[in-house]
Amino acid sequence: MPRPTRDLLALRGMGTAELKELLARSRAMIPAAMGRTDLSHILKGRAVGLLFFEDSTRTRLSFTMAAQRLGATTLDLASGGSSVSKGETLIDTALNVEAIGAAALVVRAKQSGAAHQIAQPAKIPVLNGGDGKHEHPTQALLDALTIAESLGRSAAFDLTGLSIAIVGDVISSRVARSNIAALSALGAQVIVVGPPTLAPKSMSTLGCKVEHDLDNVLPTVDAVMMLRVQFERHGGEGSSGASGGASHAAAPAKPPITPSSIVSVRAYREGYALTSARAAMLKPHAVVLHPGPINRGIEMDQDVADGPRSAVLRQVTHGVAVRMASLCWCLGIPA
Repeated sequence: MPRPTRDLLALRGMGTAELKELLARSRAMIPAAMGRTDLSHILKGRAVGLLFFEDSTRTRLSFTMAAQRLGATTLDLASGGSSVSKGETLIDTALNVEAIGAAALVVRAKQSGAAHQIAQPAKIPVLNGGDGKHEHPTQALLDALTIAESLGRSAAFDLTGLSIAIVGDVISSRVARSNIAALSALGAQVIVVGPPTLAPKSMSTLGCKVEHDLDNVLPTVDAVMMLRVQFERHGGEGSSGASGGASHAAAPAKPPITPSSIVSVRAYREGYALTSARAAMLKPHAVVLHPGPINRGIEMDQDVADGPRSAVLRQVTHGVAVRMASLCWCLGIPA
């Protein structure tokens, strides 16, 4: 017998009407997300299981706040403090949390497809909080909401005619995959930009354009989303030594940007960081986003991250609203 509720596992394949419904619900939740209205009666007496088998700050805290704003309690679980560390499977752990009495499960895991695997035997809704390199649907929803609001498109969430760049480590990014699906479905043109190893031409099969010259792209777009470089997935150097103060350091003398440039933070910054000079190339109305955490001085200069174009903190606020709306949507609660 089919469940009266639904899962939120991916945005690829979701219809435009459903996307717009979720975004409209999220927009309506913003006052409650900010504590200006009280919706604590909606999930009063229910519990939401937060199964975070991978580290997280924004996603975990915003799902916690979303559940609390709706009146639910949370069952918080992390792999290091759970029976997963003793060899229990993710599925068995999830089914035990369901048996304890959770009304919905939020799953974040390093393994692509983990949320789907848990959803198959689960009898309650499963929301994907990010799985491997696959998808991060609620992040893309909050990004779309932020872009639409910033550019005056939140009445109907029609992004037709807009061009949006996603810059950086696209190949490793579940955020990029969900955003390509959502933004394209809403009518926007999505351009992914990065060195060939991080933004290979094969990414075009997802429905986006692929470019390697950031300076040529920036003057043409209405929004730019910078991604964290996931050096741990490439065997290159990390962000040690690159603190926020590095954002104002003098640019190095034109090192070559090659397919192996991921091994050099300096080369990456020279070719793909959103510096103050590059931000000045953007259209006057263009906005800057980042899903976090930001490696200041690598992906983005400090004065860009904190400047008037930045919608980074607005993204975080919208994250609570989106997760409130997503919980209600999955649990079949009317808008």
